Amino acid sequence: MHVPDGFIDAPTSAVAGVVAAGAVAVSLRGARRELDERTAPLAGLVAAFIFAVQMLNFPVAAGTSGHLLGGALAAILVGPNTGVLCVSVVLLMQGILFADGGLTALGVNITDMAIVTTVVAYALFRGLVKVLPRTRRSVTVASFVAALVSVPAAALAFTFLYWIGGTTDVAIGKVATAMIGVHVLIGIGEAAITALTVGAVIAVRPDLVHGARGLRQRLKLRVDGELVDAPDTSDSEPAVPAPANARSRRGLWITGLVTSLVLAGFVSFYASADPDGLEKVAADQGIDRKTEEHASADSPLADYGVEDIADARLSGGLAGVIGVGVTVVAGSAVFWAVRRRRTDDTSPADTDVSA
Repeated sequence: MHVPDGFIDAPTSAVAGVVAAGAVAVSLRGARRELDERTAPLAGLVAAFIFAVQMLNFPVAAGTSGHLLGGALAAILVGPNTGVLCVSVVLLMQGILFADGGLTALGVNITDMAIVTTVVAYALFRGLVKVLPRTRRSVTVASFVAALVSVPAAALAFTFLYWIGGTTDVAIGKVATAMIGVHVLIGIGEAAITALTVGAVIAVRPDLVHGARGLRQRLKLRVDGELVDAPDTSDSEPAVPAPANARSRRGLWITGLVTSLVLAGFVSFYASADPDGLEKVAADQGIDRKTEEHASADSPLADYGVEDIADARLSGGLAGVIGVGVTVVAGSAVFWAVRRRRTDDTSPADTDVSA
């Protein structure tokens, strides 16, 4: 779904860039409410994990592959505003360092892959958890459905942008049919990855999953023969000591980082080499006739390989490890800065005034 330079004309790309910049600005403000000392490190890890899993193209049809978009996963784990920022950080790193996704098309890609997927997935997810039983399994099921729908929604968004500013004369009906058809299949893979990841985190630390907050059932007490809600103890001392909680978070972070490094540095070598959904549709429908050379084509990490390293396995694996490292550092820096801004906004002086 990474749109290269030349698919969409300059005016449409510029408008998409303005939309993306506005959404990122709104998300920066919204992320202050979502991030705290527990979830800020997780957000940087989520960005790195999405980068790693996006290197794992899986076959979906004859001669076509797909990969995770990540908007649904990020929104459910760390919140919709932080999710937009996570995917945006990934797209920025991919575009600058790896020549994946055009730089003039960065606004298009953020709008399509970060904003549309996150908004659609999280809105559907919240709707589902309201009607499903209040259990952890319901969160996993809702994650699956939300991720499944988010991918064809992104394909539809691209089709709309191409209808407005496509650089080749192609029947839009054919583009829509091809894009949505193949991305429904890719959505199944997206849904499976999202549900498995959300389920794994919930099993270890459900309190760190943004989408699972507020789903805890209230304890019932029998008073005079009737069941009533027990007093809310959420503000009392936690049952698990703070040091144990910190160790648990650290263990989850280390496990997630190691997993990301293994996926990007080793498993990615075995990913499908077939073109992804957009590349396949572009070639079949002639959308790619005016594709422009990427501005970062001479990057030493272009095309997910390290320059001057002849061994393909070593080159791709090293590029993946570098990508995970750069993404987790960049993402963590952004989210810690947002978290510090939140701390500044809720300083003791502010608290005293409000009191």
